[in-house]
Order: sequence, then C-alpha cells, then structure tokens
Amino acid sequence: MKPDDVGHLTDVSQPRLSPDGRRVAFVVTTVDLEENTYRSRVWLAATDGSTPPRPFSSGEHRDGSPRWSPDGRLIAFVSHRGDDGSEIYVLPVDTGGEAARLAAWPEEIDALEWSPDGARLAFAARDRDEDRYGKKEPKDQSPRRITRLFYRLDNAGFTVDRPRHLFVVPADGSARPRAVTSGPAGDDGLTWSPDGRTLAFGSARHERWDLDLAADIYTVDADLAGGPERMTDTSAVYSHPSFAPAGDSLAAYWTDTLVGPTHAQVVVLPAQGGAPRFLTRDLDRNCAPYPSAREPVWDGTDVLFAVEDAGNVHLFRVATDGDDKPRLVLGGDRTIAGFDARDGVVAFAATDPTTPSDLFVLVDGEERRLTTIGARFPERHDLSTPERFTALAPDGAEVEAWIMRPAGFAAGARYPTLLNIHGGPFTQYGNRFFDEFQVQTGAGYAVIYANPRGSSGYSEVWGRAIRGAKADVAPGSGWGGVDYDDLMAVSDEAVRRFDFVDGERLGVIGGSYGGYMTSWIIGHTDRFKAAISERAVNDVLALETASDFASAFRTEVGPSHLDDPDEYRRWSPIEHVKAMTTPLLILLSENDLRCPVAQAEALFVSLRML
Repeated sequence: MKPDDVGHLTDVSQPRLSPDGRRVAFVVTTVDLEENTYRSRVWLAATDGSTPPRPFSSGEHRDGSPRWSPDGRLIAFVSHRGDDGSEIYVLPVDTGGEAARLAAWPEEIDALEWSPDGARLAFAARDRDEDRYGKKEPKDQSPRRITRLFYRLDNAGFTVDRPRHLFVVPADGSARPRAVTSGPAGDDGLTWSPDGRTLAFGSARHERWDLDLAADIYTVDADLAGGPERMTDTSAVYSHPSFAPAGDSLAAYWTDTLVGPTHAQVVVLPAQGGAPRFLTRDLDRNCAPYPSAREPVWDGTDVLFAVEDAGNVHLFRVATDGDDKPRLVLGGDRTIAGFDARDGVVAFAATDPTTPSDLFVLVDGEERRLTTIGARFPERHDLSTPERFTALAPDGAEVEAWIMRPAGFAAGARYPTLLNIHGGPFTQYGNRFFDEFQVQTGAGYAVIYANPRGSSGYSEVWGRAIRGAKADVAPGSGWGGVDYDDLMAVSDEAVRRFDFVDGERLGVIGGSYGGYMTSWIIGHTDRFKAAISERAVNDVLALETASDFASAFRTEVGPSHLDDPDEYRRWSPIEHVKAMTTPLLILLSENDLRCPVAQAEALFVSLRML
C-alpha cells in the first residue's frame, strides 16, 4: 500500500435495522483526494441478501446517522451540505423522491432519534451564543468568562459558550427545533421512553462536576412540563442511557470517576429511580470501546454491547431479568465497528487487519456478509497479514504483540523494523484494518505493535499497572515504568524470534501517549536508529494545566500537581532530554488541544540547544 492509496479506502458503519428487521440502513464513507475531504452516504440492504445493497442518499455530501421511522416508511438522516453546520433530512424508503429538510443547525447534529409515535425527532447539538458566534471575526467577539475546568475540547474548540443540549422537531417540518434542555451544562446521548413522554440523557449538572468528574442520568419531559430530574447518585460517570422496551428500566454505562483507568460496566437502572444493577463485572473487560461506544442495545429483555478483548472488539449479550452471565455473540480475530439488533437479528460492521469494514448480519446463529465494499481493497493491493506473538517482560508478565512482514518479503533478507506504540494509554492495538501499518510495510519496513501494560482489552489490573506509584488506589509504576519494560521486551523478542528483523535498524514511532513513550524511550536507550514522536506528551506537569483535559491526569498520577509537582516531572520525558541522542522527527498539529503545540516546542527547543 502506498500513501496515495488512502483515496481507495472505504468505511462501512452505523448499521440500523428497520422495525421489521428485513432491511438495514448503513453509512459508506469514501475519500475525495481532489477535494481533500471525506464523502459519506446512506445505503440500504436486505438482511436476507435477496437484493443487492444500494445507495439511498445522494452521496454528494456527508450523510450519516440514519434512523428508521417507527412504521418503517421513512429514514431520517443528518447531512452536511454547506461549509458550516448540519441538517436533518427525511426520505421515503420505497417511493423515493426528494429528501425533505426538517431542520438546519449551525453546529453538528448527533444522537438523532424518532419518538415512538413517529411524530417528532429528538437530537443533540451544541447550542451556541449567537451574540458571539454571529460575529465571524474573533476580534469582534466579546470575551469569554471561564469559571469551570473543561471549557474547551479537542476537535471542538471552546465549549463553555456552546454546551450540547437536547432539541425536539416535528417530523413534518412544521416548526423549528425546540430546546428541551438548557443552561451551562452539556448533555450527551438521548433515548425516548416507550410512551414518548420522556427523554433520558447523560449530563453533569451538579456544582462540583469539574472537580469530582461525575456525571448522571437525567430524565426530562419532552413537552417541557418540568425541568430535568436526576436518576443516579452522582458517584460515578453514568452515560449512554437506553430505555427498555417495557419502559420500566434503562441500560447505561458506568465508569469510576477519580480512579483511572476503569473498565466501563453495563448497568440497569430502575426507571423510577434506585441503585444500579451491574451486569458485566464478571467479564473483567472494558465494555465501552474507544472511540464512541454505542449505547447498550435492547433485544427483548437482553442488552447487547461491545467489549474490548485482547486486540479484538467482540459483541456480547446479557439478560437483564435474571442472574445470567454475559454471553459471546460475535467473536473472532476482528473488530465489531458498529451494530444493531432487533427480534434476534443482529446487523454489524466488522473489520480485520487486511480488510476495511463491511456489513454483515447474524440470523439464527448464521453469519451472512451483505457487502463487499471493504473487501475490494485487499483484492487491489498487496497487504501484509499480522502474526501474533508474545514476549516476557523482566518481571514475567506476558505481553501480546504482532508483527507484519514488508511488502515483497523475501526469505533470508533482513529488514528495517518499526515499533509502533498506540495512544491512550487505555486503548488497544489489534485486529482491525490500520492504513498506517500497511503504508509502512508497503515502504519496505517490518512493523511491530503491542498492547503493553496500561492498554485496554485485558484485565483491569493490566490497565491500571501504570497508575502512579503514589496513587491511593491501585498504585502502579507510573507511565514510563512497566510499559517501557514491556515494549523493550517485545522489541527484543521480535529480534530473537524473527530472522528477517534487522536488530541494527530499529525505529520507534507513536502518537499522543505513543508519542510520549517514543520520547521516553529515546531518553532511556539509544538502541533505536531513528524515532518519530507525534503529537506527544513531553512535559506532564505542563500538560496538567494546558490540555483540554487539564486537571484530569491526576486520576492516573495520584496526587495533584499542586501537592506533588515533582511526581509529574518524574513522569516527563523532557526531564531526560540530555540523554536523547537518537535522530528524532517531531510531528504536531497547531490546533491540538489534547497535546498542545507547546509540548512539541519544548522538546524541539531543548534538543536544538543541545
């Protein structure tokens, strides 16, 4: 694969089953290299494979979030047809014709859902201060007054004057969207109660939300008969609610607040309030995979949810009306990239290391592939298939890793080899298509990647192994501790086990936390011949006051930067800059709010002076 081949990549995502389960709407995304942008359109497919999948929306823009009306006659979707904002369109499924625009909004519309009677649609979108944003030139805008932490977000910009709220719009377009929630708090996710009276959503509306980091599930009358009512106890992060078909309960995700990282758990909440019932603790796996896990999906009295597991993302089912343990629905060496379920039919998108995502269904225990959109890419390109291996860290921990041979591999030859390190750190590498690895093998490199301690996809103990040594709960080695040992062990094992790996020509590359580890590694060893540190964390103390997540890194470090600044310095690669002799390329984005430009500049200036 060559860099220009990204123009041939596709992505199949967001499957949604029709009310009768006979059809599925989904989104196909392509790359427009000439315009340097993505295009996406809604497609339709018959779940029994009786007719070929076909495009449904025009594809001239970015269309997504398809949602079937309760009677199955219409599909609503979100479209981006101008330079700014988004719009809601509705299109008849069988008769075709022009799409009717229901609403336009100056911000991104998400969490779109029909009311159970089909008369309204609810959506979530940022509600911005038009007195400020009506003036396009920043110099003409009034100043912002900041009184809470987390007032901006990477990829979104300032959020303090653009909180996400819930809105309702008539399905016939007879009126403009009407706000259902308001105020400074942001709202995420939404679900209608089966009687159509109530919306449930996640929000942090208490006074100390930016300090204790908790969030609750709220309900609100869709007709504005009263303000939001809190369902949960503000003891954790509750998110992604989903009403049961009977309306007597909701499923949601639960995550601990001040002890990171923590496995997200699926819980059931009584609709009238009460303690959550945990359904997934026996799994000891993260049940809300990054990025953007979908809400738990009800199928009768069961809920379905995705699980990160040893480099894969699998689909599980658990009963909510008994004591049954979660059961595997879809496994294998692959990533389930989206799913929906109805009356025993499961529609899902899946990808593996050599195939971009395609659409599948599971009916009566039998899988059926509905599209070959992603499957066309490996037919046209010479791709490398990863080989799994394990390495033993100095303390005996077994680390899962993979290696990919370079394109045009010849037995007996030795190849320069790249160690790739994922971001997070609480994320995972594994069995999904990743274009960067294929481009690197296409350029003649062998590629190594791994899930060292601190990664998701394994036990919570594994994920928490690099918490700070001074943390009150589950102390660990800190970043740059056992994760460094694990990555060095993986590199050593690859050189020992695979004779095509040239141990004298090793490179290391990573982004975000992977950039952190790249910078850390070259401050502690000179065994790599070159390194690329991308959008990296280099000064953890500075990051704790300058990132969009400023103050939240204490959840892993332990003490705050006010109480123990030296602990943050101890974690920082910049403290070891005088030991760095490896040739280094520093890549950054000027508008990155998670790992701000100053993180890269600090390392560059120090190295240049040396």
